[in-house]
Amino acid sequence: MHERKPEWLRVRVNGGSKREEVEEILKRLSLHTVCEQASCPNIMECFGRKTATFMILGKVCTRNCTFCDVRKGRPDMVDADEPLHVAQAVRELNLRHVVVTSVTRDDLAYGGAEHYAAVIGKVRELNPEVVIEVLIPDFKGSYDALSTVIDARPDILNHNVETVPRLYPEVRPMAVYRRSLELLQNVKKMCKDTYTKSGIMLGLGENEQEVLGVFRDLREAGCDFLTAGQYLAPSKSHHPVVEYVRPDVFESYKAKALDMGFKYVASAPLVRSSYQADKAMKMSEL
Repeated sequence: MHERKPEWLRVRVNGGSKREEVEEILKRLSLHTVCEQASCPNIMECFGRKTATFMILGKVCTRNCTFCDVRKGRPDMVDADEPLHVAQAVRELNLRHVVVTSVTRDDLAYGGAEHYAAVIGKVRELNPEVVIEVLIPDFKGSYDALSTVIDARPDILNHNVETVPRLYPEVRPMAVYRRSLELLQNVKKMCKDTYTKSGIMLGLGENEQEVLGVFRDLREAGCDFLTAGQYLAPSKSHHPVVEYVRPDVFESYKAKALDMGFKYVASAPLVRSSYQADKAMKMSEL
């Protein structure tokens, strides 16, 4: 395991008054963000740009992924006012592109899909022009749960495969690689106009052949947008960083992914699935 982060992983500290404004809005409306709960390295930049990825359905996850810093355990009660509060925050922040994600709620019927639909509907009601992207869990493969979300008509449906299939038992022991691919395929069957997106972390112990295999699988599933970023272990108790992947390798992966037919690819050490998410839609429309 590499103990020291290389130069290219240093994050510039910024934010200032805009960050404070974002934090005040989130606190007042009792909202969570994945930026805070998952210890995202880009939090200062994004808060400074008055953007955030909303995390609904509480802040406690029912899964035990070894890469993630979101708290595991007994989940929170679902906040019935959350759809309205997210919509209000989108309006106050004057967002043009909003990302909504959640913890995984295997304890709920349909995995919380109806709550996703309520959030999408309320955000659209109060912000008719906003682009809505949802980053969803796998809903245990439920077709009906996914249909509930798609029927609410998000513009982009994101579901991350996170790593290569060989590492699933170590990294995502409660997830199924093929189930995630089927979810992305089913989105296109339900609504061919909905963009699909997925992401992968590098540095967990995968090799190039495996990474390119994931890219091909995603394209076969009809995935439109792709993100790839460096895995950073939140603590010593999480899955270790096996390798710090150089920026030129990320650039090489980007070129190869674009050659495979992805409409947009973000591939760099500090890329995360929601980082500067609005760029994907803009590039796809050129």
